[in-house]
Amino acid sequence: MRTTADQHTVRVSGTRLRRRRRRRREAPDRSPAGTRANLDRVVILFIYSGVAAATAGCWSELGSVTGLAAWLSWVGRLTGLLAGYLCAVLLGLMARIPALDRGVGTDRLARWHATAGRYTISLSLIHMTFATAAYAVRNGVGPFDGALTLVLTGPALLEATVAIILLAGVAVISMREVRRRVSYEVWHYLHFATYGAVFLAFAHQLTGPDFDANPLMGLFWWTLYLAVCGALIWYRFLTPVRRALRHRLRVAHVRVESPEVVSVYLTGEHLDELDAEPGQFLRWRFLTPGMWWTANPYSLSAPANPRFLRITVKGVGKHSRALAHLRPGTRVWAEGPYGALTAARLRRRRVLLIGGGVGISPLRALFETLPGEVTLVYLARRDEDLVLRSELDAIAERRGAHIHYTVDDPYGSTNGRSVPLTGRALRALIPGLPEHDVYLCGPSGMTTAARHALRRAGVPRRRIHIECFDF
Repeated sequence: MRTTADQHTVRVSGTRLRRRRRRRREAPDRSPAGTRANLDRVVILFIYSGVAAATAGCWSELGSVTGLAAWLSWVGRLTGLLAGYLCAVLLGLMARIPALDRGVGTDRLARWHATAGRYTISLSLIHMTFATAAYAVRNGVGPFDGALTLVLTGPALLEATVAIILLAGVAVISMREVRRRVSYEVWHYLHFATYGAVFLAFAHQLTGPDFDANPLMGLFWWTLYLAVCGALIWYRFLTPVRRALRHRLRVAHVRVESPEVVSVYLTGEHLDELDAEPGQFLRWRFLTPGMWWTANPYSLSAPANPRFLRITVKGVGKHSRALAHLRPGTRVWAEGPYGALTAARLRRRRVLLIGGGVGISPLRALFETLPGEVTLVYLARRDEDLVLRSELDAIAERRGAHIHYTVDDPYGSTNGRSVPLTGRALRALIPGLPEHDVYLCGPSGMTTAARHALRRAGVPRRRIHIECFDF
């Protein structure tokens, strides 16, 4: 017979055991997400280590700099080295290296690329200004005469000047106000001017005093640029060609999902070797007149399988609208898969998916495959914009998941239920919301509003997963 003390001990032990089990259940699975966070830090550390290596010689001579001309020259030298190094970083971030793309995420790499681009142009202009000023002070000439003389007679300076102009042009077309008025295809191809700019500037970079005095610096520079060049050639050009020949994708069928949305089914060979995960996207090049010259990013709207692939696309531009008129048998080249909006980001057993309009495409694949307790909130303007609804209902019934449809139309079949994107509304709709992982996909306005609402509802930033296509 147990004493009161024994019963108390059993109760305490049982309580501790339950608490331990609950903590284990609720504890985040840190391995995939932690690996991603660690990869972010490793990439950033690698970039900053390169900055230190590129400028070490310049900093070591700081103590011996005297006089105005020497100081102007030193600042020009430092900023020139930084600009040259960042040119390589610019290209490396967009080389589509699979480990970086899956681990860091395409959208995050694109944001880093854009930031590095702004720094590169700023540093290049500062370099040009200070180098010109140093030359003018040493030779007793005016700034304009000094700049003209340097550009016309300096080592590879004419090419470097053209490079700065090209980089500035790319920066202008990448500005939000300008890009809205330029088609994706035009913006994408004008971006290739970056390659020409870096190529033109490279010869000038090797003319600095750091390379004359230190052979190791030249070795570092050549190794850096050759590695980036090799990655670009392999991943951006050779790999797509190799995969196109291997998989031989063709359009099998085009299905109309709504007046503005179609699903394209594609068949091919060895599709199981693509290793495409739910939530990822590919860049699709349809080899038909008017479409062959560009590769646009579209997410898989169903898990990849050996029989077929599927994308679901809304016609918002010339390329996407043309998908509705594709003929069966059209050859397709697909680059990828890319993106990190996958199950590898999971930290919790409970998952909330929030999709807007055709942003349901990657979420539909995740809704079918993500482990744990999954809830989907699907927002649209009208009933007919709720594409793939029958598939979503079937998946929900099969796995016992929950779906909340919400439309702005008060006369829709969803009984006019509209969930405002506020923290209070989402908390009322989703019990235990702060303990969820959340995946977002949809128009930029919707995802921005949803992200703010989720933060106000108590969802930590690290558990809100979103991948934008602004690249």
